[in-house]
Amino acid sequence: MSRTLRDRLTGRASPMLTGADTSSVPLRAGLAPNAPVSTTSGMFGRRREDALTELSPVEELKRSIHRRLIERLDLEALEALDDEVQLTARIRQAIAELLRSETTPLSQTERETLVEQVVHEVVGLGPIEPYFRDVTVSDILVNGPRDIFVERAGRLVRVPAAFRDTAHLLAVIDRIVSRVGRRIDESSPMVDARLPDGSRVNAIIGPLAVDAPVLSIRRFGAGLGAERLVALGALTDDMQQLLRACVRARLNILVSGGTGSGKTTLLNALSSFIPGTERVITIEDAAELRLQQEHVVRLETRPPNAEGRGEVTMRDLVKNALRMRPDRIIVGEVRSGEALDMLQAMNTGHEGSLTTVHANTPRDAVARLETMIRFAGADLPDRAVREQVTSALDVIVQSSRLADGTRRVVSICEVVGLEDDRVQVSELFRFRRHGVTADGVVEGCFEPTGAMPSFLERLAVAGVPIAPSMFSTAERSEAA
Repeated sequence: MSRTLRDRLTGRASPMLTGADTSSVPLRAGLAPNAPVSTTSGMFGRRREDALTELSPVEELKRSIHRRLIERLDLEALEALDDEVQLTARIRQAIAELLRSETTPLSQTERETLVEQVVHEVVGLGPIEPYFRDVTVSDILVNGPRDIFVERAGRLVRVPAAFRDTAHLLAVIDRIVSRVGRRIDESSPMVDARLPDGSRVNAIIGPLAVDAPVLSIRRFGAGLGAERLVALGALTDDMQQLLRACVRARLNILVSGGTGSGKTTLLNALSSFIPGTERVITIEDAAELRLQQEHVVRLETRPPNAEGRGEVTMRDLVKNALRMRPDRIIVGEVRSGEALDMLQAMNTGHEGSLTTVHANTPRDAVARLETMIRFAGADLPDRAVREQVTSALDVIVQSSRLADGTRRVVSICEVVGLEDDRVQVSELFRFRRHGVTADGVVEGCFEPTGAMPSFLERLAVAGVPIAPSMFSTAERSEAA
């Protein structure tokens, strides 16, 4: 359900949010960032907004401008504009003209700030729009109208921005999810969506969110190539050369890591090594990958509709991708039974495929794959399951978010085969931690383990030879 321009201008919440007619929700005054909050509801206290503070003259002027803007603009003509840049320019021009007739004394800086704030309310994300435009912000976490945090350089900090009230926050959430054809209401109070730039958005409202609606926006380092990751200390140049050769030689690679460890960023970097002449099919829950190749087909899962029908799962897309003549398949993340289909694709001619999994270590990643194969309903003995894993996977790359917020490739392992019915992995590179400084910075260095990979000949045959001396412990990489 798409919201009209009039809905966006008035800040009107969608009827989906409440299940009632909210066509006249006013732009009422909300609590200031430091306003008192009642916590006396229920045994443990549920946060409520029981009192409203008086608006400052600037806030009153903002409301007045907003109201007069609706009356002045030709909404039908603006609705026909497909270009968001033109729409924003028209609205900014109209706001500036309205301000010229105002008698409220404002400095030039205050006028410019006021114009930007109203524009953000109309076509942006309201009070969090400035942080969304800040390239140094990787996460925006909204825990309620007045509890907003952002992550910069791996550190969470609270910011002074605030929504007017819960209705204001709900309107912004509705604006985000409606643009991508999703819905959120009491019958479906959770939604996973993405913004046009690929940022992942998760929203959850009542009754599941007890205190207030919660909004999480995760930005991805799609512009972080392998060279940039080396410069940032996420891995060494030797490790980057090895991974580049593995992708070029069409080895199957699994990227493992915890939440926020940089798996998607690393997957984007690895995909940049794929030759531009190959047909690549990406399969994701929310399309986040930004491949630079010319021949890329992007597929995205679909949740069920209000009647519980029409769902398209990751497993459905993996099966369909096999019929689309792919040279490589990239699965954003395996979580369930699609792991079996992905491994079978790797084993049946689709070499050079990439995927990610949530796990804390390479061995945990293998164990998780074994478990997810069971989710596919395949009644296979344990040895057959492990044979599928060892024959399909060649390399496991472990990423991690360290205590100081930095993200590193902490391990690169080769899957070498079965021994005593257990999948064996051989670590080639690792990040050895030395300790933590007084400032909380994790100290350590990257180093080869001395193990020699068995696929060196395969790399040489593919025209991307790697010198065996790279893996010698006598040739340690520089400390990060």
